[in-house]
Amino acid sequence: MSWMRRALVAASQSARLRERATRWRFVRRAARRFLPGENLDSALAAARTLATDGIASLLTHLGENVADRAEAEAVTEHYVGLLDHIRSAGLPAEISVKPTHLGLDLDPELCLANLTRLVAHCPPDKTVWIDMEQSPHVDATLELHRRLRDTHRNVGVCVQAYLYRTANDVESLLRMGAAVRLVKGAYSEPPKIAFPKKSAVDENFFRLARRLLSPEARGAGVRAVIATHDRKLIARIIAWAAEQGIARQQLEFAMLYGIQRAEQLRLAREGYRSVVLVSYGAYWFPWFMRRLAERPANALFLARNLFGS
Repeated sequence: MSWMRRALVAASQSARLRERATRWRFVRRAARRFLPGENLDSALAAARTLATDGIASLLTHLGENVADRAEAEAVTEHYVGLLDHIRSAGLPAEISVKPTHLGLDLDPELCLANLTRLVAHCPPDKTVWIDMEQSPHVDATLELHRRLRDTHRNVGVCVQAYLYRTANDVESLLRMGAAVRLVKGAYSEPPKIAFPKKSAVDENFFRLARRLLSPEARGAGVRAVIATHDRKLIARIIAWAAEQGIARQQLEFAMLYGIQRAEQLRLAREGYRSVVLVSYGAYWFPWFMRRLAERPANALFLARNLFGS
């Protein structure tokens, strides 16, 4: 991990910086590239626009590490309303939630109850996605997913390719025929548990993608969502899938709002399933810093504004 990425991840964890930086106009202007706005209406408008181009949406209300039970329940209520909006508008959209936003730090049973309410309220043909957070939360998140799968099929989970353990986690998820969203990972993790080099993360991502698209996985009913903006990786996965005789409509790629828009459109037009993660909410600064950490070149804009060059 480069010094710049480490600095950006550290910035995402600073409450003081979050309070100050969100007042700076150039920071807010830069953040608008990655999210359509802070309120639900702006997110729904973005989802409608994407739908006209044949692109589905994955909507997430920004927030994490809730320390108050009432707040966790209010977040759950917000997502219930969001599901109602998606249904009434007929949008090709699903939701993605962070366990710590629903109370995991307070009480795993509270989080499970909130997740259960969302999954039960979600139409059976759509998926409630559980995001993966820092490594200390991985086991608890996978356990939440496992317990929900005992009674509901319309729940999926995110896994991170930069963790060594993820290959084993994928095997467990494959056996249960789970819906799995594969990402590279955006947190700062020590080299004893995570690949320290980008090239190694990329290779592991490719290996995991192939496993999630393997005959065994498809036979088990796995839904694999390949979440990356890396066009070289996308091309490798598409080429491999074609060699395996996997139809284009069986490949699902997910990207972030505001990144690789042309690639999102190309994939949709060529018959692949294209999905865009649309984030919104007032608690955007930590999320924004992690997006910059994923693509440090984007931080040059901030540096030029900060130092006046």
